[in-house]
Amino acid sequence: MSSAHPALVLNADFQPLSHFPLSLVSWEEAVRSVVKGTHVVVAEYDQVVRSPSVVMRMPSVIALREYVRPPTRVAFTRFNVFLRDRFRCQYCGDQHLRGELTFDHVIPRADGGLTCWENIVAACSPCNTKKDRLRIKPLRIPREPTVHELAAAQRLFPPNFLHETWRDFLWWDVELEP
Repeated sequence: MSSAHPALVLNADFQPLSHFPLSLVSWEEAVRSVVKGTHVVVAEYDQVVRSPSVVMRMPSVIALREYVRPPTRVAFTRFNVFLRDRFRCQYCGDQHLRGELTFDHVIPRADGGLTCWENIVAACSPCNTKKDRLRIKPLRIPREPTVHELAAAQRLFPPNFLHETWRDFLWWDVELEP
């Protein structure tokens, strides 16, 4: 995706399709969607794009014309486990960057542990290697998060770039850059 002038994508109810990762498309894809008629422009950048027959301002926020029902369950992914656990090791409690965490089976697979929400936690490498030897238990019992719980967790980690025209559609408690 072109990183210059991304467009925030909203559902027909003007809610973001996703908070983390934030639902963004390139300005080219936004223009194509508007021209095709599947999306409407909600807000624009000051910059314009030109074709031989049309001049239009680049969309900064677009919305679907038809409502797309959000998922009722959260996908079981490594990233969503880290997000559920707020990027904190569930043994020592320290917060880490995404690349510093591992996907840990509370009950090891060798002992019959399953790879599921209820048996997987985020762990830093030092804790992951010593937890079995020291019989350390996770700080929180792992469980499947609801869509609303994961959305609340997503809002704790704003993306690096937030355009001022997105302010009315996002709920991060941070000041937007000019």
